[in-house]
This record gives sequence, structure tokens and C-alpha cells, in this order.
Amino acid sequence: MKAAIFYQHGGPEVVRYEEAIEPSLSAGQVCVRVKACALNHLDIWIRQGIPAFAVPLPHIGGCDVAGIVERVGTEGGGSVPGDRIFIAPGLSCWRCEFCLSGRDNLCLSYRILGAQVDGGMAEFVTVPAINVIPIPGNLSFEQAAAFPLTAVTAWHMLFGLAKLQPAEDVLVLGAGSGVGSMAVQMAHAAGARVFTTVGSEDKIARATALGADAVINHTHENIADWVKSLTAGRGVDVVIEHIGPATWEQSVRSLAKGGRLITCGATTGPTVTLDLRYLYMRQTTIMGSMMGTRAELLEAAKWMGAGGIQAVIDSVMPLKEARAAQERMNDRKLFGKIVLTP
Repeated sequence: MKAAIFYQHGGPEVVRYEEAIEPSLSAGQVCVRVKACALNHLDIWIRQGIPAFAVPLPHIGGCDVAGIVERVGTEGGGSVPGDRIFIAPGLSCWRCEFCLSGRDNLCLSYRILGAQVDGGMAEFVTVPAINVIPIPGNLSFEQAAAFPLTAVTAWHMLFGLAKLQPAEDVLVLGAGSGVGSMAVQMAHAAGARVFTTVGSEDKIARATALGADAVINHTHENIADWVKSLTAGRGVDVVIEHIGPATWEQSVRSLAKGGRLITCGATTGPTVTLDLRYLYMRQTTIMGSMMGTRAELLEAAKWMGAGGIQAVIDSVMPLKEARAAQERMNDRKLFGKIVLTP
């Protein structure tokens, strides 16, 4: 089979499009013929190499996958060849205390497809049968590949952790990102007033179309001052943060007293500073978020299938252009997801 594969960590230049060994099929697994695989920032970090993930080399990335069931191993659940499916990217054991209590994203052996194991930037991928889910509604393969990781992450941040309520104010950093575009839509649909940021003027109209009540170009204006001007100095109830040090201080300053900041990423770096006096005197809550539970993914999928939210796709590119696709993501000129098709 053909795959986008790298043999060492580094920049986009380490990605090769070449023949790779087709994955074997064991009991309890399903082999999927990949029809679409969406890029995430996690793919960039995995390719570059990060201490948190022990990546076997050579490696095939790709967390978000949709396709057709090709073969089913023994104990392969209810899937049959020909089924149109997407893959839940979180791999849990379903036996530990966290899994059994419904918090499977805290699983003691939690892994992510395309991170610690080979992913979907290939013609075929093999996954546990329990991770294979029917594509909801009439979504195309491209749409089905573009939502799982970002939708479950945004859902977990907004509803699982922040407990967002109707009529609350929420600030979403980076409306043009996968998580940002999902969070804007979800918060709007939940009845919140949504403020969001973009990095260029041409993205303002697109962010507004997603349901944002106000949009700022963060390269030209101060985010916290802007938020305070829109809320009569109060600040927002919830901040959805995934940028890191470039926006961290302004994100914290944008919070109202008793506000909640949820962070799921570190696009501009891993280290920030925090004035603890500001934290406790304003009774601020800061929570880390990683992925989401399987139950949350299924809820998000139902919303997707019903048309309540949509995957925002920046572009669709052939898998052989995986290197160019990652370069485009690095440039941060995209709005939404880049989807690769074998």
C-alpha cells in the first residue's frame, strides 16, 4: 500500500510518500480502506518529536480517519466489509478504573491513533473493532474525517469541563483552527454569546458565519481589552485556549471573576507564566483538557449527522501531497481542516 511515512523526526521534509507494509489483522480488529484522513496539529508535533509520545519509527501519522471496512478479524464486533465508518481516534483499554467509570480519555494506557500507533495517512489502517463507528447522516468521507478529534475535544472542553450554560459569554481562541471552528459552532448552538479571534482580516467573515457574535484580529488588537470593552469590563465566563504563550496572558485577563479557562494545546510553545495572586483573588479555574470520552464523541457525531454543526474544511489534497499539506498547516493560513485522500 501507499503511505505518507517518516523514518526520523524533523520538519516536513522527512515525510515520504512510498510503499509501506499493509497492516496485519488480529482478533478484535478491523482493517479499514482509508477514504479520507484529516490533519491535526498533533500530526505536526508527532512528526517533530515530543517527549510525551514514544513514537515507533518508521511511523505513519493521521488521527482522523474515515473509510470503508475492508476486512474484519475474529471478534470483530458488528462491522462487515463495505460499511461506511469513521474511526474514534482515542484508544482505551476499557478495563481500568477510568474506563469503567466513563472517563476513558483518562485511561491508564490511553493512546491516540497516529501518535503511539500507525495512523490513517495510508491506503489501509487497522484499529480495534470498538473504535469503528458508522458515519452519521449523509456525511461525505471528507466531512466524516474532519470532525472526530476536534469535535470531541471541543465538546469535552465546553460541556464536560467548563459546563457552559446558555447566555454565558465565551471566548474561543483561533476560530480558523479545527478545535476553534468546532467550539464556536457548539457554543453558539448552546445559546452562549461567542467572541473569537483570527489571525488575518480575510478570516473575520468566515468566523462570523460560524456563529461568532464578535471577531477580532489578534495581530492588530489586544484581546483582553477588546473583551472587556464588549462586556462592560466584566470579562467572559469561559475561555477556550489552545494557542499557548502567544495568547495566554490575554486569555487569563479576559476572564470574569469566577471564570473558567480550559486549555488543550500549546501551539506557540509549552511554557507560560501565571500570577497566582490574580488566580486566587479572582477565584479563577484553569483546567487542562485532552481529547474527550467516547460518549462525548458519539454525542458530537449525532449533532454532526443532524446538521447542527459542520466540519469546516479548508482544502482537500491527495495523500501524495502530505508534505505540502503539513507545510500549509505550519504557515497557519488555513481556515478549518486539511483533508488528505489516498
